[in-house]
Amino acid sequence: MSANLLGRETSPYLLQHKDNPVHWMAWGPDAFARAHAEDKPILLSVGYAACHWCHVMAHESFENPAIAAVMNELFVNVKVDREERPDVDHIYQNALALLGQQGGWPLTMFLTPGGEPFWGGTYFPPTARYGRPGFEEVLRGVENVYRRDPAKVQGNVAALKDALAQLGQNRPGEGIEPALLDQIAERLVREIDPAHGGFGGAPKFPQVSIFELLWRAWKRTGRPPYREAVMTTLAHMSQGGIYDHLGGGFARYSVDEAWLVPHFEKMLYDNAQLIDLLTLAWQETREPLFAARVRETVAWVLREMVAEGGGFASTLDADSEGEEGKFYVWHAAEIDDLLGADAALFKNWYGVTARGNFEGATILNRLHAIEAADLETETELARLRHVLFEARKGRVRPGWDDKVLADWNGLMIAALANAGSVFEEPAWIAAAQRAFAFVRERMSVDGRLGHSFRAGRLKHAATLDDYANMARAALALHEATGDAEALAQARAWVEVVDKHHWDRAADGYFFTADDADDLILRSKTAYDSATPSGNGTLVGVLARLHLATGEEAYRERAQTLVTAFSGEVARNFFPLATLLNNTELLHDPLQVVLVGDPAETHALRRVVLERSLPNRVLTVVPPGAELPAGHPAHGKGAVGDRGTAYVCAGMTCSPPVTEPQALAQLLER
Repeated sequence: MSANLLGRETSPYLLQHKDNPVHWMAWGPDAFARAHAEDKPILLSVGYAACHWCHVMAHESFENPAIAAVMNELFVNVKVDREERPDVDHIYQNALALLGQQGGWPLTMFLTPGGEPFWGGTYFPPTARYGRPGFEEVLRGVENVYRRDPAKVQGNVAALKDALAQLGQNRPGEGIEPALLDQIAERLVREIDPAHGGFGGAPKFPQVSIFELLWRAWKRTGRPPYREAVMTTLAHMSQGGIYDHLGGGFARYSVDEAWLVPHFEKMLYDNAQLIDLLTLAWQETREPLFAARVRETVAWVLREMVAEGGGFASTLDADSEGEEGKFYVWHAAEIDDLLGADAALFKNWYGVTARGNFEGATILNRLHAIEAADLETETELARLRHVLFEARKGRVRPGWDDKVLADWNGLMIAALANAGSVFEEPAWIAAAQRAFAFVRERMSVDGRLGHSFRAGRLKHAATLDDYANMARAALALHEATGDAEALAQARAWVEVVDKHHWDRAADGYFFTADDADDLILRSKTAYDSATPSGNGTLVGVLARLHLATGEEAYRERAQTLVTAFSGEVARNFFPLATLLNNTELLHDPLQVVLVGDPAETHALRRVVLERSLPNRVLTVVPPGAELPAGHPAHGKGAVGDRGTAYVCAGMTCSPPVTEPQALAQLLER
């Protein structure tokens, strides 16, 4: 076979490589069959469309005819979009870690024809530099060992196979007691950078689930350090270069400790999680900066990230015209030309200098003055930002990865549904509904979700995270709109994961379904990555389903799930924040039931939504409707013709209240 086959694919990342002289194939049985037939090892290259170093390696090596010829001669070359196949990426990133190397992208792994890993790395330069061997040297060296020392290869395969088997095993324990959550928060808050927020030094990532954990600790204990950790982090991120001050939206991470210099790609999942956290903090603090960042980020999503059919696109690239950040940075002379006499004001507030702060240009930021200016100045700065935003439209835009991923869409749908309710923005909720309908209708076959949709084609089986995040999104929409179909859909998706992902021998949900057939193993974890873990998310989904339906089986499954992974806490609690946060929801939900039509309950609903209540479960019961028999508020109705609220804990509910002030007092206890 002597052709590059990526032109058949839909992933923008794979299509970026369709004209390489490398004879790329997509992951699947055809690649394995060819490797067996030709007795060649597989070179697996994993990346994603917004990955800067993926582009670098592509330009240096995959577009180089001489290096491509060596690849084609010695290997069956397989290219994978890690966003399209997170299951593949997860296995081989772990294999690389077991080889003692730090993971990342591009991931470069060498496999047997059966897909078993035996060596790997990440970025390799075309010739030796940065302390790394040249890629052609690596290719010839690996192939030489594969041919001449098969015992060594098989030794690596066996060792990695045994170690990778641990990916399918969970560590059960005795459960997670509430006191343990406080101990973990106390340990985590010590790692916060008090000056800039975030954890430790450079690089810094948002790590939203951990900051939600700290916010929850503040709400439980009233200890100021937890609140300060979250407030400092959000303020510095919101004023830093990691935030796009002209167009809205946060970049993936900061390469420095001060949140100044971002890795410029924008990911749907980061922005969804940050909308959630900023909203939660705003509900308590009424910090105008947080409200502004929520509104601007949502505006960016609705303006630039809506793909076909109303689903949400995945990423914006870090690069344009072959340069990282070129779309986003400014030279002082450009600003002088565009803003004229007003340039000095803008440059002073946004840190613009002739020398710049990034390769001779300036990343706009307000880190030198975190606090807002007076209203008149802020109004003028907003006008000047708009001038630059309009001028920036004429630049070559970063690449847009418009594939619709079910799991990332679930995160954004839930964020928009909640923020739309809190900020009284029905257009945000409507956008969430459109995306939800797209995933439910266009990305589902016979009740089973697919993972990725683009160019009219649904590809790849859904993972646990797809079901978990979409079920959570369904429940968020049910809370925002009262849509009974959304609740029914959440129940149906949980039924699918119970059937196809649950480990009947050791409990917990596998990442892939029981009928997945192109992987060397099934992994199972509660660890968060850049996105919340599916197992951790499902604890919250199951807890909310129990509260919505009164069905005890949901609560029992949630508790079993917590127990299945609770032994992990003693080993490493840092990546378990989603599991821990939803364990608190399971044990201590704050359920508010409003009875009456929307007009009658509006004032009561605002009382609930304007408070930062991480364990809030809000149910509106319209006239003529009834809660299920197992619900603690079953049979409780309105007082006269007035909107009425009940606050329930466990199976006990408060007396009815009809006045907003009385409800506020109940919620503040």
